[in-house]
Amino acid sequence: MRLISWNVNGLRACVDKGFMDFFKEADADIFCLQETKLQEGQIDLELPGYHQYWNYAEKKGYSGTALFTKKEPISVAYGIGVEEHDHEGRVITAEFEEFYVVTVYTPNSQDELKRLDYRMKWEADFLAYLKKLEENKPVIFCGDLNVAHKEIDLKNPKTNRRNAGFTDEERACFGKVLESGFVDSFRYFYPDQEGIYSWWSYRFQARAKNAGWRIDYFVVSECLKGKLLDASIHTKVMGSDHCPVELALRDEQ
Repeated sequence: MRLISWNVNGLRACVDKGFMDFFKEADADIFCLQETKLQEGQIDLELPGYHQYWNYAEKKGYSGTALFTKKEPISVAYGIGVEEHDHEGRVITAEFEEFYVVTVYTPNSQDELKRLDYRMKWEADFLAYLKKLEENKPVIFCGDLNVAHKEIDLKNPKTNRRNAGFTDEERACFGKVLESGFVDSFRYFYPDQEGIYSWWSYRFQARAKNAGWRIDYFVVSECLKGKLLDASIHTKVMGSDHCPVELALRDEQ
């Protein structure tokens, strides 16, 4: 079973830059998007064989998530049930027989960390939401989490120490997620791998220089470790300032 997650940084723009080529080639069982930057009716995506689910931000041209799946879910939920957080289209949860799949676009703390306090509230509420789901069945969540967890996860840790996505507070929150019983699938397979990133700034030729950050993840409930086959990051795939990330799971016998 293949799952793909991709922050497309504007789906309409990404479609013009080869999105469908990668989508067809990947042939994923579940394909999750973040930062679609769409309102309902602004794109007509022909995806034969897939059920489509969309969560739009109230603000136009902002945020948004989508989930495409070959197998129809048992149920689908939008948001995390917290009024403060559910206006920006950041979360879709699809329930399947064996687990939940959650696509999430975590809020960015922004320049001068002006949204860091809000981000801390989001982190606590989102983790509580995941743990509540876990009471029912295991969880796979994926997306742009807007945090590089360790120094190994970005090219220039020293100069980014107090920048959004690499603050002590954000890193500690992701650490808490792992301590609470979740597994960072890429680091599970490649604990010491350096120089593999999922996002590069459009400035300073960052992608050409591979001056990137690993901020896109597949994170799974610890009880799913035995089903993990591989986790990969498709660094060569263009079309966005992020590249797709993938999780391969053992199919049920």
